[in-house]
Order: sequence, then C-alpha cells, then structure tokens
Amino acid sequence: MFCLMSVARTHLSLHASSWQVVLQSNGCQVCLRFACPSDLQSRLTMRRRASLRTLLAACLAVHVGCYVVERGDTRVNNHVLREQNLVLEERAENSVHSLIKVTESTSTTIPAPQCVLPPGMAEEIQGYQEVVDRVIDYVTTGDFKGQVYSHLANLVDTFGPRMTGTGELEAAIDWMVEQSIAENLDNVHTEDVQVPHWVRNNESAWMTLPRLKQLHIMGLGSSVGTPPQGITADVLVVKSFDELKKQGLKAAGKIVVFNPTWESYGVTVQYRSQGASEAAKVGAVAALVVSITPFSIASPHTGQQYYSVENKIPVASVTLEDAAMMERMQARGQNITVKLIMGAKNYPDTISRNTVAEILGTHQPKETVLVSGHLDSWDVTQGAMDDGGGMMMSWAALVVMRKLNIRPRRTVRAVLWTGEEQGLHGGIEYFKRHQHDHEQFQLIMESDSGTFTPQGISFSGTPEATCIMEEVLKLFHRINATQLTNPMTGGPDIAVWEKLGVPTGGLKNDNSRYFWYHHSYGDSLIVEDPDVLDRCLALWTSVAFVLADIRERLPHQQDLNHLEAGSG
Repeated sequence: MFCLMSVARTHLSLHASSWQVVLQSNGCQVCLRFACPSDLQSRLTMRRRASLRTLLAACLAVHVGCYVVERGDTRVNNHVLREQNLVLEERAENSVHSLIKVTESTSTTIPAPQCVLPPGMAEEIQGYQEVVDRVIDYVTTGDFKGQVYSHLANLVDTFGPRMTGTGELEAAIDWMVEQSIAENLDNVHTEDVQVPHWVRNNESAWMTLPRLKQLHIMGLGSSVGTPPQGITADVLVVKSFDELKKQGLKAAGKIVVFNPTWESYGVTVQYRSQGASEAAKVGAVAALVVSITPFSIASPHTGQQYYSVENKIPVASVTLEDAAMMERMQARGQNITVKLIMGAKNYPDTISRNTVAEILGTHQPKETVLVSGHLDSWDVTQGAMDDGGGMMMSWAALVVMRKLNIRPRRTVRAVLWTGEEQGLHGGIEYFKRHQHDHEQFQLIMESDSGTFTPQGISFSGTPEATCIMEEVLKLFHRINATQLTNPMTGGPDIAVWEKLGVPTGGLKNDNSRYFWYHHSYGDSLIVEDPDVLDRCLALWTSVAFVLADIRERLPHQQDLNHLEAGSG
C-alpha cells in the first residue's frame, strides 16, 4: 500500500532514456527510478503513459489536501478534501502498480545528475561571501548580538499565549506592526484571516478505579465539552485503530484510550487528529489520546483534532505515563474507571490578521523572496519555540538588512502567519489571495520546526534551482550551516505553493528534542539559546538576501501540462 495520504513531496522527471518518480514523507517514501531502453519505450502504450500522468495528477492533488512535513502534522482545512484524497490515493496506487508491471524486469538506479550552473553563476554567488560575513559578524558578535532573543523575550513575556480568538494574539499583532514601523520597514500592513475560536475552559480527569488518581490532560483543539457533571465511564485501552475495530463491541459506552507506540510525529499524530471520530464510530462516549511526543515528564501535549462524524465526543490528550499505566492495569485484568470533565466550547469564527513587512527591492521590486513564521500559539504555552523563534527570526532578517543598509535587487517580504495551529488558516488565506502572483516569487521560506543549532536549508525545487541553492550554502562554512536537504520541511504554511512550482525552503536545524516541548507548558523561552538563535538569524537573513539579489531567477517547477507534453 503506497501511503499517499501522507505524501509531502512529489517529483517526476521524464527524460529520453529514463523515468524517475519520488514520493516522500516522514512516514512513507517511495522512490522509483527506471531506465527505459529504446526497445522498452517503443512498447509503451498510450494507456500506460496515461497511468503515469494520472499518478502525477493524483500526487499534486493530494499535496494540496494533505500536509505532512518533518513536523508531521496532518492538518487539513475541511473534511471534503480528506474524502477526495481517499479516491486519489486509490487512483494513484493503481497507476503505480501499472507502472511497475511495465518496468519491473528492467528497472535500474539512475545516479543523481551533476550540478551545472549557468556560466559565471558560481563566481557571482561566491562574490557574496563578504556581505554574508558582514551579516554573520553583525548578528553573532556585533551590535545586533542577542537582539532577536530580546525581541522574542519581550513578545512572550508581554503577551503570553497567543491563541486565535483572543485579545492577546491581536495585541501581539498590533505590537509587531508597531515594531515594524519603528524599524522603518516598508509596506507594513495586515491582511484579514477568518480563524476558529475555541476556548478550553476548566478541565480535569480522575481515575476512580482501581484507585484514585488525578490524570494530567489537555483538551484537544475543537473538541466539544462534556456535560457539566462530566462523563464517568469504564476505559478501553487500544494500541491502534485496527485494534479498536477488533474490540469495537467492547468500546460502546466507554472512554477509549489510544496508546500507540511512538514511531514519528507524522505517523503517530493520526491518533490525535482522528482518534475522537474513530472512537465515536464504535459507540465510545469520550476519548483520551496519548500525547504525541517521544519523551515526557508527566507533561500533556495539546494539538488540533478534526471531527469526521456527526456524533462528536469529547477528546483530550493524556501523558505517556498515565496512558502506559492504564494499559498495564488493563493487561492485568483490572477494571478502570475515569471521570472526565471538560468545559471546552466552540464559538463562531472570528477575524485575525497576517502581518506583512518588506524591504523593497532596488531593481525588480515586484519579484519577491518571502520569509515567514507563525505568530499564533496554543493557549497553554508561550510558543517561544513553536513558533516564536522562527517568526521573530523572519521579521528580524528585514531589520538586519535595514540596519546594515543592504538592499537586494528583489523585495524581501516577511509574513507572520496567524491561525496556523488550528489548521494553517493564515497560510491558506494568503495563498488564495496571492496565488496569481506565483511567478513573481523567487523563493518562499518558512521556519516552523525549531530554531536550534542551524545546519543549513531544506529545499524543494527543480534540479537547477537545487544546484543554485547548494552553491549559496557554501557561503556558510563559518557557522557550519552548509547542508542542503530535499524536500523542504518545517514549512506547513508554504507547502501549498509547491503545486504552482514555486521553490520553497525551511530551516534545517538540530531539532531532535523539538517534540519534547511541542504544544506543551514546556514551550517557553528557556528552550531558546540566544547564541544559537543569532546563528539561525545570520543564516536566514543571508540566504534571503543572496537569493533576492542574484541576477539569475530560480527556475520554477514545470506545471503538469509541460510534464505531459515532455512525456511524448
């Protein structure tokens, strides 16, 4: 089964003598490389070529409706897209199997092409070493040292959690606008976004049998509440959706506890996003989902969940420790009873805003390099890591350019997304409004997977654009941030632009502990290291500047029609 529901990136290359199809995501990677000798090509029928095109069309459509990055989130904007994806998954899988039948006897591995840059391109890029070093010195040892951390501390200390629908988020947006104007940035403005308004209110859970114990929980986003008196019911612990179906008759009237084994965020998060709906289908009255993290010190982690059923039941996260304890008790044959009280309530959607600021380009101001991060956070956390660091770094990149008086050929635009945590609302709205300008974007970047020790850039683009980016990253040997990986990860709000062929980039950093703190009380300023954040800023600012200033336009991925024409 090809897990196309979690496909994050798709790349298809068609050449005279070979095919290459690469499907990649955290939970699934399919890489098909086929050599096509002339005698095999002559036997290809139009039906088989149509199957290949169907595969590509399905992958592109799935890419819009589904989101999986290194963070692994699977947030989508509505249930219709999920249903469409199921159909597309089946079509794509059938196409892949058809393709394999044609080529299984002759498939070989094709080596990656060598980079060949346009004449003079390498020399032009290396000519930016002086300005890159200037940025690095200014940010890491000069007058701007520690400033991005200071701005971030001011934000999280002053406004705290910045949940959609709250005055704190809107006040933080106003403050970022004021700071942008004070720093003399260009074209400072906001753009309205419709966002959900969910309020947690009071919540608690107690295990009453086989002994009395308080359970540490966090309601999941968009969950309904319990009756005022709560829900008291026996517990059924399951490890997977398959086990839930097998135990379905036992689940009716119970609180289902999901305790899957951690594989990765991209794989395990399905229990958070779909657990309540799957439990409701078998008659459960509530659901508890183990926190989506590999490590815990009795810390629950919240996150968004989505209902796909009319019978909505309350759902909350529970700690790794409590979920494991209940699983052990059940294995010993002990009856478990839990009383769950949740005051969660969903209100009508409200209006928030994306925040925009620019450094206008000198020669081609309509062309843009966009840097971004999200300003909103969950209601239980300062959001210093997710995504205060990435957001503030993107904003500060413009401030550094202004203070150093370096203006690139193209415009550099910072967008501070709103409503990311509840379903990428700011990113989706921005795409709807500006997608007609996609040819004007040189590069779109987002940092939303931590600002730990910078290693380089994750990138999605054409082979030619990848070669250019690889050359650019050679400029960062001083801070040991020269790695280039594919595909782009850590950019949930910008992934949708890839379907229009726009190159995208994310901050590659040593974020192995990211999910320790993610969506929990632990995501506070103490997670951030001022010196490390400075190095992240130096890399982010310099990459944005160089790509905005080079003469060469980054090639965009060909659209589907061009691919079909190229396939003959």
